[in-house]
Amino acid sequence: MSSTELPETRTAAASPASPIRTVRVADGEELRSVALPGLTLTVRARPGNRPGLPPALYVHGLGGSSQNWSDLMPLLADQVDGEAVDLPGFGDSPPPDDGNYSVTGHARAVIRLLDAAGRGPVHLFGNSMGGAVATRVAAVRPDLVRTLTLISPALPELRAQRTAWPTALLAVPGIASFFAKLTKDWTAEQRVKGVLSLCYGDPGQVTEEGFRHAVEEMERRLELPYFWDAMARSSRGIVDAYTLGGQHGLWRQAERVLAPTLLVYGGRDRLVSYRMARRAAAAFRGSRLLSLPEAGHVAMMEYPETVAQAVRDLIADHGGS
Repeated sequence: MSSTELPETRTAAASPASPIRTVRVADGEELRSVALPGLTLTVRARPGNRPGLPPALYVHGLGGSSQNWSDLMPLLADQVDGEAVDLPGFGDSPPPDDGNYSVTGHARAVIRLLDAAGRGPVHLFGNSMGGAVATRVAAVRPDLVRTLTLISPALPELRAQRTAWPTALLAVPGIASFFAKLTKDWTAEQRVKGVLSLCYGDPGQVTEEGFRHAVEEMERRLELPYFWDAMARSSRGIVDAYTLGGQHGLWRQAERVLAPTLLVYGGRDRLVSYRMARRAAAAFRGSRLLSLPEAGHVAMMEYPETVAQAVRDLIADHGGS
């Protein structure tokens, strides 16, 4: 239910929209701000290597940002014209005017972005909370989705792993502010190490440069006045989505998805149980499953080449145009 933040380790450019510190941008990426009624979204673009490639949209998870896709996007630049969105209140996107951080609210932001740009249908990617958001988008707006790739999607579990409980507790009113006070003396380095241990199958994969960039990003986020509020409300949105039944339940919506779907699960995921892979494969009709025994919660950052190849196969089998 959470995603870490490890920015791409190459040269960065500044984002003029950042309120306090600049956001890291990898070589070949571009940032732009999209203003919609009541909503402003930052979009990280990785243009395709040639004109005419089909569009793709990448959606991050709780606590993450568009930077979570910076390792995967260049590996698919010969297949798709890629964009990654900062969901409202995350990355470089300010909070939504209506304060709606529910899964439906985030899905509505993605739909509005796609409709405004006229980019659909897209190859849609989602990790963790972004996987739940992408599932909802694919279910309610099939016209917007060519293929669907879900990496450790945050879909309802009856028995969540104990390592996921602290994230879920953020949804309890008052817990986020309490935790913020409790950890006010923690350094950014301590926080990043904690996130990496939770999200990576092997935190030792992270380079020193990548760790330093993650610390810089953590420092930037902690200065944002809405950081804890966005985390708490989005956590509450996931918990609410887990308890929602009927036709609006996420598993029911998974069964309605028409797009060819790739599911990616990590054997060392401490947030989304590996055992959910079988249920997901049964729910998404005709889906294919990539199991990575050594991966944690963010396979696109841990094993980007392997994930990219699976996506290539999906696109090749179902048409890239």
